[in-house]
Amino acid sequence: MKLRTVEYFIREVCISIKRNNWMSFASISTVAVSLFVLGMFLIIVLNMNRMASMLESQVQINVYLEDTLKDSEIDDLEDDLKKMQGIESVQYVSREDAIVRLRERLGDQKYLLDALDEKNPLPNAFEVTVKQPTMVETAAKAIEKFGGVESVKYGQDVVEHLFDMTRLVRIFGFTLMLLLAGATLFIISNTIRLTVFARRKEIAIMKYVGATDWFIRWPFLLEGVVLGFFGGVLASIALRSIYGLITAKVYSTLAFLPLIPQYPFVNFISIVMVLSGMGIGALGSTISLKRFLKV
Repeated sequence: MKLRTVEYFIREVCISIKRNNWMSFASISTVAVSLFVLGMFLIIVLNMNRMASMLESQVQINVYLEDTLKDSEIDDLEDDLKKMQGIESVQYVSREDAIVRLRERLGDQKYLLDALDEKNPLPNAFEVTVKQPTMVETAAKAIEKFGGVESVKYGQDVVEHLFDMTRLVRIFGFTLMLLLAGATLFIISNTIRLTVFARRKEIAIMKYVGATDWFIRWPFLLEGVVLGFFGGVLASIALRSIYGLITAKVYSTLAFLPLIPQYPFVNFISIVMVLSGMGIGALGSTISLKRFLKV
């Protein structure tokens, strides 16, 4: 493409935006609002996915040992567990540590343990964490066959419901994202179509004098990219501010919620919004021009 042609396209884009300033403002506003809504749902979905992953990662297998095991046998069993495929970590919890934990969990009701009369009914145990949450059941069944293991618990019913819930969250979230992206593209392409419609006579004249479809399309394509860029920038600024306020509020009141840290997450969201705005602007212009470029 010649430099003179590029200069012509850029000049046409500037003239068009200036001449149709209200229409350009409407397009940028539409892009900004649409991308802001899309970005908010993206932030919600990604944070929900993070929470689901955190819940899954906290699923662990409790391996209760027989009371007759010697210390050397416990050490050998620990080594065997660590050698298993898919095992992330193995932590030994003695019966003494277990009773201390139980007292801490009971809090003000720890007096209930006084009835034990210094006897400790809790067994020695291992807390086993797997690399992939879906491997919990397979690992638990394999560990049950080890010598010296009295029982294996991992909250079977709870875990199955947890996995179903997290799977549903992911499917629902990303399906909603696709629907919102489609709606955003539809709104923006129709907004840009108004700009194209206002210049339909100009397009027809250019066609009559022999201009190629791409020569006609490039200024509109670049205009869509520019409008999408500014709309994406506005949306990213708003999202950065909103997410900053949300994280500050959550960290001060609900610090246990595993929100994605503000940085570099907001930078990623900003880049996605700007690129999405430019891409949707270009695609919206292309879709809108098809009708008017037909002979």
